[in-house]
Amino acid sequence: MSNQFLDYILRIRLPLTIFVIVIAFTITYFISRAERDSVGYSPEQPIAFSHALHAGQMAIDCQYCHTGVEKSRNAGIPSVSVCMNCHTQARVDRPQIIKLREYYELNKPLLWKRIHKVPEYAYFNHSSHVNKGIVCQSCHGDVGQMDKISQVNPFTMGACLDCHRNAQQKLPYLTNVKNGPEFCWACHR
Repeated sequence: MSNQFLDYILRIRLPLTIFVIVIAFTITYFISRAERDSVGYSPEQPIAFSHALHAGQMAIDCQYCHTGVEKSRNAGIPSVSVCMNCHTQARVDRPQIIKLREYYELNKPLLWKRIHKVPEYAYFNHSSHVNKGIVCQSCHGDVGQMDKISQVNPFTMGACLDCHRNAQQKLPYLTNVKNGPEFCWACHR
């Protein structure tokens, strides 16, 4: 290799390559932030559903729709039949309810876009948290004020450990609260 070619690589191509890599990494980092920690994630849903109306104004308990939350690992996303418990009678002439009824009559599942999700490699059990008195708002935010649901807290290892290590500060509404487990296999099974 000639000295001139080597000089060209070291003076122009290498710095340019490093610059492009740094810019690409920086842009990717900031664009993909919501995908990584999901804070701010608020996708369009197949049917507009207002938690502010249902959980807020009407004060419907989270567990009425999310039936698995107190007895299983997953909270569960409500099926159309859960919605139709009320909407066979309530507001039946509204466009979104008409659309909902079409799903119901065709026995077609409503494919809600999941918003709150713990990474696949981590184990999380809703029932163990709910049955200790931890309210949904502690992790999911005040959904009763959200017309369009979005993720407001990160579901990262750091966020979970912060709550497990500082339960008294994070969950002041609970009496006799103890810190959660910190050993690895509590979440990584």
